[in-house]
Amino acid sequence: MPMSIAIRHHHYRSETQELSLWFGPEFRRYKYFGVPPEVYEGLIAAPSMGRYFSQHIRGRYECRLADPSELRNRRWQAIRSAS
Repeated sequence: MPMSIAIRHHHYRSETQELSLWFGPEFRRYKYFGVPPEVYEGLIAAPSMGRYFSQHIRGRYECRLADPSELRNRRWQAIRSAS
């Protein structure tokens, strides 16, 4: 998977078409709704995830900043705290 300076982590739920992206050193998590599987597949295959995000996702799907208290994965919280 190509690395991105801006996009630090990603997760996709195909059953709900919900894309979660973590950005920057603050690991801010944004949720994007109604993202088709082929758009997610394009993101993870892109030579530049940031460029793909700007061209194919930003401003095209409903988006909201996730509440940090929604982090249920303790392992991910530990990784974030160690950064």
